[in-house]
Amino acid sequence: MQFDLRNFLQNAKTPYTAHFLADLADADWGGFRVPDPLDCTFTAEPTQEGASLALHVAATVHSECARCLAPISQDYDFTREYLVRLRDLDDIDFELPLNEEGSLDIRELAYQELIFEVPRVLLCSPDCQGLCPICGKRKAEGCACQAAADAAPVDARLSILKQLLS
Repeated sequence: MQFDLRNFLQNAKTPYTAHFLADLADADWGGFRVPDPLDCTFTAEPTQEGASLALHVAATVHSECARCLAPISQDYDFTREYLVRLRDLDDIDFELPLNEEGSLDIRELAYQELIFEVPRVLLCSPDCQGLCPICGKRKAEGCACQAAADAAPVDARLSILKQLLS
């Protein structure tokens, strides 16, 4: 979805609002999936200096826990606000996704903001214990391997480390 930001900054007298669904199921999310469309609302209000923009995004992210590999689903619902002036459009370091004519790609902006919102490491719970290194079961489900590993003889090559920890 394109929004003619340059024209809005030059001529707008009334606010603009658009509600849309952004289907980004096939986008590269870097470790998680977003199979359902993002529910987005974009607003632009003219101000004395330029425009006040707001993007509201609601999405459900599907992934697996980074520690125990359990499937997880998390909802994200956030709003980002921007203040834009006409001179900002000619700045090469302007952070919003614009084309040469000054149109804002709102779909791309929603994608970028969700990428920044989702943590790089997703966990099923903050205290997830992960997987047992011996049997591969989730530690939260119970596993007798750790007790057996604690009772097993220690490799003599690692004894120096035990001395350092004492």
